[in-house]
Amino acid sequence: MKRMTVYAPEGMLGYGFPTTSLEEAMKHEPQVIAVDAGSTDPGPYYLGAGTAFVSREMVKRDLSLILPAARKQGVPFIVGSAGGAGGEPHLQWTLDIVKEVAKENNLHFRMAIIHGEIEKAYVRRKLAEGRILSYESGKPLTEKDIEDSIRIVGQMGVEPLIRALEAGAEVIVAGRAYDACLIAAFPIMHGFDEGLAMHMGKILECGALIAVPRESDGALGIIAEDHFLIFPADINKTTNVGLVSAHTLYEKSNPVTLGAPGGAIELQETTFEQYDNRTVKVSGSKFNRIKPYTVKLEGVKKVGYRNVCIAGTHDPLMIKHMDEVIDFVKKKLKRDLAGRISEDDYQVIFHLYGKDGVMGALEPQKEVTSHELGIIIETVAKTQAIANTVAALARSASLHCQYEGRVATGGNLALMFSPAEFPAPEVYEFNVYHLMQVDDPCEPFPMKMVEV
Repeated sequence: MKRMTVYAPEGMLGYGFPTTSLEEAMKHEPQVIAVDAGSTDPGPYYLGAGTAFVSREMVKRDLSLILPAARKQGVPFIVGSAGGAGGEPHLQWTLDIVKEVAKENNLHFRMAIIHGEIEKAYVRRKLAEGRILSYESGKPLTEKDIEDSIRIVGQMGVEPLIRALEAGAEVIVAGRAYDACLIAAFPIMHGFDEGLAMHMGKILECGALIAVPRESDGALGIIAEDHFLIFPADINKTTNVGLVSAHTLYEKSNPVTLGAPGGAIELQETTFEQYDNRTVKVSGSKFNRIKPYTVKLEGVKKVGYRNVCIAGTHDPLMIKHMDEVIDFVKKKLKRDLAGRISEDDYQVIFHLYGKDGVMGALEPQKEVTSHELGIIIETVAKTQAIANTVAALARSASLHCQYEGRVATGGNLALMFSPAEFPAPEVYEFNVYHLMQVDDPCEPFPMKMVEV
């Protein structure tokens, strides 16, 4: 095979796309369809809670379009990072929808299920062998981290996907996976250059994000011996060298070396050329295999329970003295809750939009020039009851506190909702974000083949 066409229907399963773009894409007769279904972008909550960050209705809608198209064309369909975070509950949630869509459309196929959640005992064994490396967490993994974690997933590479394809899978539903590998697996299996395939995957995994006008939509890649072509599925969209090259840097801190399972995509010799007004040609990308092979681990622990109050102020004096207001509120909480609720059992965080709500301590503009501030009072505590108690007191203290120049006895704070504060979902944080060395890239990811 000298050329292969890969179709990514959208940047995230469940984000939606126009049916017309699917129709146009299928005219190019893609040899494989692959779609990413997850990310760590929405934070640790979804991995800990075992829920998806897209709706079931939209995932079913998208699968009801893509799955019949793939089966009609007779090409493999690959879903990775199923359910968002790619753990076991996320995988099963996605499988239920796939089976439902298959039944409603009278589809029959051989499906590979690749599990991405990793048993704690396996991680402990690797830790004992000294095969867990620090990564972006900035600290070594401990036994306590493993024990505290709700669940741990591993980000699989192309190897488990290729194993499933070689076993005859027509549909693959996989747990947590490196997004580029979903696109790259089939071309690599058929002998295409690994560097080109992985780079193409890195660009295509977000669908038509490389095209304008911007909208959740699909894109295609055509890989050849020494280059690949990228273009949007929708004939009314265009792309250019600037958009495609910029997306290569998407979510990356290093512009020429992009880490991946088993190695790194090297872009030192990559070139981008405008092929036509809808297509960009990319050449020269390499893949540097690194041994031992490493798999990124992602695990979360529960931190506590949350309550939120959303408010705002238009009072220039309160804006000027906001730091004093926050200090007053925290001192009042400490004083009034003494002997009833320990300081160790809660924390109160003020998010100030119009001051440093986005950048926090990194905000370069220190002087507040806003005529109003958005104020979110977040309380995180050991129990929901404590979170609710502290939040109510923090809200009333903020509403009625004294600050320099204040004359009015009330009305300095505008509360968005009634009730003013309300419970929010439980709080999780990443406590496992490390690299695990493996001898066999497929070993942590058991596969099961089923007939649907």
